[in-house]
Amino acid sequence: MDRANQLLRRLPSWVVYLAGAIPFALLVYAALTNTLGPDPVKGLERPLGEWGLRFLIASLAVTPLMRAGLRLLKFRRALGLLGFFYVLLHFTVWISVDMAFLWSQILGDLVKRPYIIVGFAGFVLLVPLALTSSNFAIRRMGALAWRRLHWLAYPAILAGAVHFVMIGKVWTADSLLYLGLVAVLLAARLIPVRKRRLQTA
Repeated sequence: MDRANQLLRRLPSWVVYLAGAIPFALLVYAALTNTLGPDPVKGLERPLGEWGLRFLIASLAVTPLMRAGLRLLKFRRALGLLGFFYVLLHFTVWISVDMAFLWSQILGDLVKRPYIIVGFAGFVLLVPLALTSSNFAIRRMGALAWRRLHWLAYPAILAGAVHFVMIGKVWTADSLLYLGLVAVLLAARLIPVRKRRLQTA
């Protein structure tokens, strides 16, 4: 574990951003070479959303892994911002390419389709987190207020996992895996907080 932490200390956070850009580059290449599959829009839209969820789950895993001894805190911001980047692209492709900016139809889908409502709610919760993911924001807001605001990450990531499950007509192994990971990580993150409150009560 000590050797792993030594390697992590030497690893700059920009490496995470660089690695996180690889899926985006591959999707752009697939779009340019017309290899996104029989439904190119879904072939772009779905992977963007899935990569967003993966990075957000990875950011959620940082604290439990730190308790296990891995020093990953400096990478959490990068993972969270990468997650937001892919979710933003997922949403942008939906409203622009998939829905062609037909706002009446977009609003109708938001009302009629529960999985879109859940996904959109998760996206909205992520926006203030992305906008305040800087040292300047922490200093301006104060550490306590900033920390409380960023608790929104929990319902946002849960909404993303539920959205992914609801998209399919049937539950798949992938969708259940994502939802299960989020549930386990939220429990691992929140249960110790509950225990500390009971101990200090």
